[in-house]
Amino acid sequence: MEQEYKHILVGIDGSEQALAAFKKAIEVARRNDGTVYVTNVIDQQFYNFMGYAPIDQSMVDQQTEAAKKMIEDCKDYGKKVGYQKIEGVIAYGSVRESMAVNLPKKYAIDLIMVGQSGLNAVERFMTGSVASYVIRRAPCDVLIVSDEVEKAASV
Repeated sequence: MEQEYKHILVGIDGSEQALAAFKKAIEVARRNDGTVYVTNVIDQQFYNFMGYAPIDQSMVDQQTEAAKKMIEDCKDYGKKVGYQKIEGVIAYGSVRESMAVNLPKKYAIDLIMVGQSGLNAVERFMTGSVASYVIRRAPCDVLIVSDEVEKAASV
C-alpha cells in the first residue's frame, strides 16, 4: 500500500533545523500533491516556566509579527521552488500540544515533519524535546528531519 500525504504540518521557529524540515516538507507535498501547513506556535507559558516574567501583549504582538514574517519567508521560498500549496498558521499555547494534538486534528494532518531540535541542551533538559513529545502523541505519521543529514550535505 502506498501512503499519500495530503496534509503536512511543519513547525518553524527560526532555527536551521526547522527550515530544513520545511524544505523537505515542500518536496514531500510536491510528490503527493499535498498542502504544507507551516506553523509557528507562540507559547506564553514557556517564559513563566523558564523563570521569566509573564509576557505582555506587546511581546505577543512582536512574536506574532515575527511569526508572520517567518511564514511569508516560507511562502516566498515555495514560490521560488515552484510550489505554492502552503498555508500559514499561527497558533497560541503549548507548542507540544499544538503540534502533536490540536493542529493535526483541526487540519486533518496525515504527516508531521519536525526538525530534530531547535533547542540548546539546557532548554531541552528543562522542557523536553517537542519532537519526542510529538512522536508519542501524534495521531498520524511523524518524520524527524535530522540536522546531521544537512551537515553532511554541506561538506
